[in-house]
Amino acid sequence: MELDIVRVETDERGVATVTINRPEKHNAFNETLVGELQDAFGRLARNPVVRAVVLTGAGKSFSAGADLNWMQEMANYSMTVNLEDAGLLAEMLYTLDSMPQPTVAKINGGAYGGAVGLIAACDIAIAQDDATFGITEVRLGLIPSVISPYVLRAIGPRQARRYALTAERFDAAEALRIGLVHRVERKKTIDAAVEDIIDRLLAGAPGAQEEVKSLFRDIWEMDRTGTAVRAETAQRIANRRSSEEAKEGITAFLSKRKPNWRGQ
Repeated sequence: MELDIVRVETDERGVATVTINRPEKHNAFNETLVGELQDAFGRLARNPVVRAVVLTGAGKSFSAGADLNWMQEMANYSMTVNLEDAGLLAEMLYTLDSMPQPTVAKINGGAYGGAVGLIAACDIAIAQDDATFGITEVRLGLIPSVISPYVLRAIGPRQARRYALTAERFDAAEALRIGLVHRVERKKTIDAAVEDIIDRLLAGAPGAQEEVKSLFRDIWEMDRTGTAVRAETAQRIANRRSSEEAKEGITAFLSKRKPNWRGQ
């Protein structure tokens, strides 16, 4: 069993740092990690001492997205189990998005698939200049369903369609251009950049900041991340996980061969 796969540290200012701690797996999601992130975000959201939350990854990657061994297992489970599992991921992202405190993604290294959803669900995103990104699900026969409300809001439907359809990787400069991140910094300056943002956030009234977040969520077409959307996106990814394309895509990736839709 993996221990401490989510680390939470809160300093004397009330700034909490949540670190995804599976560096040997490039911080890929599995069922345990999703559950621990949900628990961490929920506890921090309810803590009146916490003024801001920084989300980052241990080691060389922010997060590689879903652990493919986990996805391969889920493809063989029943629709009921898949739907329940997808719903937990949807709830975790919603909990992050709806936290009353400002949230900052500090992005080191690669951020793919579901990790793009984590970034998009944060209020502010700061990336190292060597970070890389990708909405890569279609390469595995999957779709970016559960993350779609947050990605669409962050970069708009035009950019989201392009990068979700091609699954191409893009760099930090492109992430800045399309609005996925707000600042790009060198490795030696990113800590200072995050501190600069934190200082500005701590200068704001916490009650007003909570209301700003609530206001903008409510005004942004009102129901994009509501219960119906969460249920629909969870249903769609559950359907895809058990599809023949998903089984083929994940198996091909783990076998280091081309999937059958790419030809010979």
